[in-house]
Amino acid sequence: MYFDFLHSESIEDMGYSLSKLEVETGLFDGSSSNHGVASSVHHDRPANYLDHEISQLTKLRSGPHENLSRILPGKKEVPVSTFKMLAAREANISGRGRFSKADCCHVLSKYLPVSGPWIVDQMETRAYVSQFSADGSLFVAAFQGSHIRIYNVERGWKVHKNIHAKSLRWTVTDTSLSPDQRHLVYATMSPIVHIVDVGSAATESVANITEIHDGLLLSADNDDFGIFSVKFSTEGREVVAGSSDDAIYVYDLEINKLSLRISAHNSDVNSVCFADESGHLIYSGSDDNLCKVWDRRCFRAKEKPAGVLMGHLEGVTFLDSRGDGRYFISNSKDQSIKLWDIRKMSSHAARNIWFRNYEWDYRWMDYPAQARDVKHPYDQSIATYKGHSVLRTLIRCYFSPEYSTGQRYIYTGSHDACIYIYDLVSGEQVAKLQHHRSTIRDCSWHPTYPMLVSSSWDGDVVKWEFPGNGEAPLPPKRKQIRRRHFF
Repeated sequence: MYFDFLHSESIEDMGYSLSKLEVETGLFDGSSSNHGVASSVHHDRPANYLDHEISQLTKLRSGPHENLSRILPGKKEVPVSTFKMLAAREANISGRGRFSKADCCHVLSKYLPVSGPWIVDQMETRAYVSQFSADGSLFVAAFQGSHIRIYNVERGWKVHKNIHAKSLRWTVTDTSLSPDQRHLVYATMSPIVHIVDVGSAATESVANITEIHDGLLLSADNDDFGIFSVKFSTEGREVVAGSSDDAIYVYDLEINKLSLRISAHNSDVNSVCFADESGHLIYSGSDDNLCKVWDRRCFRAKEKPAGVLMGHLEGVTFLDSRGDGRYFISNSKDQSIKLWDIRKMSSHAARNIWFRNYEWDYRWMDYPAQARDVKHPYDQSIATYKGHSVLRTLIRCYFSPEYSTGQRYIYTGSHDACIYIYDLVSGEQVAKLQHHRSTIRDCSWHPTYPMLVSSSWDGDVVKWEFPGNGEAPLPPKRKQIRRRHFF
């Protein structure tokens, strides 16, 4: 594991491919790295610095021991260098004689996966989904041409399962691995979610020819029905889905029956997820610009959301929960990511608060210049992150892994063929990875290693690492953006 090097490697061996987060603070005398890592890191707090409880929680998860991070009078607040961290451990400054989990996160979170990229796979069709399994041993990539590939990360990215999807309409819109990694569900623009046995011996899985892809029927409506989002619950007993009929569906796998349907929004439900391990809370995001929180413990009594969160000016494309039942982030067609605290939610949405004075459709038009600086009059978010482009498709965003970074960062794909990494607390863009020729709809950070994999509409699936694998990275490609009608 990558934490092991904190206990075994010499200081001289740790100087390769440092991100500019450390180089530019003057704590390490090294050269700059590639791929557009942020050109400056301000020691003074920026204007959009997040002064909220989550900034303290993030610091507890990813900050060094207080004896190392204590700020002296007249000194500026800067990250503690790896050299000082190792020296302090040897001197037992913390009194523990070892690194804590937060100390490890503080060191590892400065070593961003910005080297490369190296090729994982190349397909002739657009890649829509990129997902690591919970333990990082498997990686799932889904493509428009009915293909889903599962790679064994620990065996040199060998194809573990090559799945040919059933009842495909347009593309595979989403996939989800079960927590035990034995099953995968995939969704398309149809009312049926299909489930595949990942643990079977066969590598080739052709729907109902070499293997059975059981169907989970969510709706009898077969016309113009699509599923945009599907997720397993933490214990793997249920699947939650968001659909084009403005509803949320919960399917109970144990009784093989649809257990709940919620008329949730006034437009497409583009993203749904469970808030935490309990499975009681569900977050949803829609083209009606709203994020909603649903508490299943009291839903049947009032059949209304537990709360509504306003702040986006355009449709919500994706949600990612921090996993604590309190915070989540959302990506939106208003070209921003927002961070939410559900304790700020209201009982209902304000009406007639936002009127467009322009015509715009994200599927084939650029975002209007006059809308970029418009703010929602009742914005309930606690932070906003801008710089990436959310156009043509439902682009996704995520918290960085807790194990290696303490969820210190937020990262996202983008229509401009780049990956953006933001600091959650300062709001600054700390890295911008460039290689692809077309839209990056999805990307995934390994849960324990400093590795990030991106998939693009150019058909490439590539990995970014720190410090790399010794191979020569791929040459940069010329950006190619297709303008067509996409979901």
